Amino acid sequence: MTAPRIDIDTIRRLPKAVLHDHLDGGLRPATLVELAGTVGHTLPTTDPDALAAWYYEAANSGDLVRYIATFEHTLAVMQTREGLLRTAEEYVLDLAEDGVVYGEVRYAPELMVNGGLTLPEVVETVQEGLAAGMAKAAGTPVRVGTLLCGMRMFDRTREIADLAVAFRDAGVVGFDIAGAEDGFPPADHLAAFEHLRGESVPFTIHAGEAHGLPSIHQALQVCGAQRIGHGVRITEDIVDGKLGRLAGWVRDRRIALEMCPTSNLQTGAATSIAEHPITALRDLGFRVTLNTDNRLVSGTTMTREMALLVEEAGWTVEDLRTVTVNAMKSAFIPFDERKALIEDVVLPGYAL
Repeated sequence: MTAPRIDIDTIRRLPKAVLHDHLDGGLRPATLVELAGTVGHTLPTTDPDALAAWYYEAANSGDLVRYIATFEHTLAVMQTREGLLRTAEEYVLDLAEDGVVYGEVRYAPELMVNGGLTLPEVVETVQEGLAAGMAKAAGTPVRVGTLLCGMRMFDRTREIADLAVAFRDAGVVGFDIAGAEDGFPPADHLAAFEHLRGESVPFTIHAGEAHGLPSIHQALQVCGAQRIGHGVRITEDIVDGKLGRLAGWVRDRRIALEMCPTSNLQTGAATSIAEHPITALRDLGFRVTLNTDNRLVSGTTMTREMALLVEEAGWTVEDLRTVTVNAMKSAFIPFDERKALIEDVVLPGYAL
C-alpha cells in the first residue's frame, strides 16, 4: 500500500525548520523594487512579478558563480539602516507565513558596509529588524537565530568570527563561510575556525556543492564544522550503497547536511527533484535537513520544497517530520530550547 498524498494546504500548515537560508537571497520582490528606487539602484525591471521571474530564470544557469551574481541587486538595497531593518523584519514575517517555527538566517556583514555602516552596526541593525519581526509574528511564533558569514574569496573571515563571538548573546548563534566554493578551500580560513572552536561558537561550512569530497573533508576533518552546507556531493563517496570513510563519518556522527533541492538544481549540483541525493541519503540514515537557500533567487518556500519532494520523490508526512526533527536536533541553539520546540511544537504539528 502507498501512503496517501499530502495536499498543499496540509503541507503549508505543518511546522517547519530551516537551517540554510540567506537573508540577501530572500527579499520580497516588491520591497526590492521600492528600496531600489529609494537608493537609486537600477533593476532589470521595476515590475515585482517580472522581477521575481527574472531572478528565477537568471538563477537557472547551472553555474554557481552566475547564481551568486544575481545578489548584486539585493545587496544594493541592504547598505542602509532602513534597508536592513525592513528586510530583516519581513524575513521573519515571511517565515511565519510559511509555517516555519525555527529558522537560522545567514548573511555576510562585510557585504553590507558600503553605505557607511560599521560591521557591528550592520549586525545590531539586522538583529533589531529580526526582533521586530518576531514580535509582530507573535500569533504564529517563530524563533530566528543568526549565522554570520565570512566570504571565502576575501580575507575578513577572522574579523567576522570575532563578530560572531561578540554577538553570541545577542541573537547570533553561529558562523559560516559562503561564496564561490571551487578554488577557495575551507582550510584557507582555518584561523577563523580555530578561534570559534576556542570560544565554543558552532559553525557550518558551505561544502560539497560546486567542489566535491576534498571540500567536505577539509570542512570536517581540518576545520571542524558541526554541519555541512549543501553536501550533496557526499554521494561521490557512496558506491552501490556502501559508504566510504568520509560518508561513514558524516552519517555515523550525525553531521547534519543542509540540503537545498531547488537551489541545487539551479547550480547544477543535482539533476532533478526525483533524483536529488536527499532521498537516497535519507534512506541510508544520514541526518538530512530540508532548506530553501535563497527564497527569491530560487523562487521557493519551505512549503514548496516539501511539496516538490512529496510530488516528485514520493515523500510522506513522516519523511517531512523526520527532516524537520533532524533540523531541530542540529540547530545551533541550546539543547533545552531544541527539545522544547520538538516536543511542544513540531511533533504535535505532525500528528495529523
